[in-house]
Amino acid sequence: MFSQMGIVYAIAGAVIAALISSIGSAKGVGMTSEAASAVIIEDPSKFARLLILQLLPGTQGLYGFVIAIMILNGIGILGTIQDVTVIQGLSYLAASLPIAIGGLLSAIAQGRVAVSGVSIVAKNPAQSVKAIISATLVEFYALLSFIISFLMVMNINKL
Repeated sequence: MFSQMGIVYAIAGAVIAALISSIGSAKGVGMTSEAASAVIIEDPSKFARLLILQLLPGTQGLYGFVIAIMILNGIGILGTIQDVTVIQGLSYLAASLPIAIGGLLSAIAQGRVAVSGVSIVAKNPAQSVKAIISATLVEFYALLSFIISFLMVMNINKL
């Protein structure tokens, strides 16, 4: 049983990367979509401008998904299963944490900024670019989390 623990830890890391970042994205997209729905019902012509704001918090879930796929590929789940040491498994688990936590928190924060952006578009659609830029500023921190997880996962098999 102990020899299988490396794979168990690695799979747990893949689950954490995908699940936790997706929870944040679902929360952020949901908040923004709720706010956008009220505006779109009043003025359907604002749909395209609001759709961008609705989509932005969803990227964190995609980043977590990519890291999960990389982990599963690294341990051979998507091909031939490889021997994974406990150290490697724990390393995969640790590598999943930046995108899991960073993705969760940044998606929720980005959702809040996007909800504010919905108000901007509702009042003055010509200012939608400013609302989108404000929401994308939060994306920078999601990208930092993704890059750290990515670099860690890429180098684990060298252990």
